Amino acid sequence: MIKKIVRTNSAPAPIGPYNQAVEAGGLLFVSGQIAIDPESGALYSGDITGEAELVMKNIGAVLEAAGLGYENVVKSSIFLKNMDDFATVNEVYGRYFRAEFPARETVQVSRLPKDVNVEISVIAAR
Repeated sequence: MIKKIVRTNSAPAPIGPYNQAVEAGGLLFVSGQIAIDPESGALYSGDITGEAELVMKNIGAVLEAAGLGYENVVKSSIFLKNMDDFATVNEVYGRYFRAEFPARETVQVSRLPKDVNVEISVIAAR
């Protein structure tokens, strides 16, 4: 199996020993994205709507670096610090998909990296 590492300066650099994405077997596995501004490296500190928007933009940047788009996403995982944010995050998330939505789970977790409110990872197919 051939693995291809995907990196872009248009999304936040990894904050640990992992890559932004790895492609293998025709699938792109995008690591969980949080609301870090890729240019400044600063953590977003606004409301949940803006936080979710930045997360989705960061995912889009990684997909684009691999030559893919949101239409290629077949699976996503959403991790929320508070399930009360579900409707807001769901509304933002839904704006990034045009027709066939990917499979997905959304779970509440006790804590996320850098104490953010939302983290999203995706799997895309060529």
